[in-house]
Amino acid sequence: MTGSIHAGLAPYWAQRYNKTRLSALQASQRGGVLDCRVADGRVFVAGDAVQYLEGIISL
Repeated sequence: MTGSIHAGLAPYWAQRYNKTRLSALQASQRGGVLDCRVADGRVFVAGDAVQYLEGIISL
């Protein structure tokens, strides 16, 4: 699981707990802690990251 899933999970938990800012534990082999903030219909996810892929997408 990557941190990107928290963009979908954060609004659900923010509404459920009536909060705009949440901390999330990424329970994977590498692990990590993410700061999630829900504001103005957007989700902001912050934390440490490890780049694992680089490329170019052409449309």
